[in-house]
Amino acid sequence: MLRIVKNIGYTLYRIWFYVLVAVPIVLFFPFLVLTTLSEKWYPQFFWLARNFWARPILLGMGCPQKVTWEQKLVRGKSYMLVANHTSMLDIMLMLRISRNPFVFVGKKELVKIPLFGFFYKRVCILVDRENSRSRMGVYRRAQRRLDQGLSICIFPEGGVPDDESIVLDEFKDGAFKMAIAHNIPVVPMTFYDNKKRFSFTFLSGGPGLLRAKVHAFFETANLEDKDKATLREQVRNVILKELEK
Repeated sequence: MLRIVKNIGYTLYRIWFYVLVAVPIVLFFPFLVLTTLSEKWYPQFFWLARNFWARPILLGMGCPQKVTWEQKLVRGKSYMLVANHTSMLDIMLMLRISRNPFVFVGKKELVKIPLFGFFYKRVCILVDRENSRSRMGVYRRAQRRLDQGLSICIFPEGGVPDDESIVLDEFKDGAFKMAIAHNIPVVPMTFYDNKKRFSFTFLSGGPGLLRAKVHAFFETANLEDKDKATLREQVRNVILKELEK
């Protein structure tokens, strides 16, 4: 009987999450559409998404945030933001951490999500990981966004591992190759609790604190493309060491 009650609670928690995702989009739909009509208005879209979408979702899920900083982001500067990826809450938490407007680089499959996908394909840099031309196009689009003073966010695991016992999957090269090519600092972040609060296992999760740590940045000014593997592993080791504490 207790298991049945728990499963009902998990199910209602999941449903509540999707309600929280959808309601702000419906309420602010005209404003969100307006701010996607031109790339120059993206900072306004980012502000709406950060304050009237991500914030209500996390608060409504009973997930307050506690962020510790080893180094602070400088307003107006561009960065490559990277973090471990275990939950849909990662998107909202990243939006709450960075006041600097950034653009997500993500897989094109997410455009299929109702409402969310409508805006996702308009404001994010989409990549088809099976298509080499698509991957190359990401670099051109990222350069244009960096030229506009924005940052880029990539979850370098390339997705959420099916095996949830994996603490941190191997990192792909893309974020680090891009950071070196565009000469921007890499900002590693550790998300400690997102998997526990809202993993991709349906009957799981619950309210609680979301802790995150922004680590010291990795500068790329003196790096070349051949250094991307070393940079990748250095960044991964920082996050992995934190997760294993």
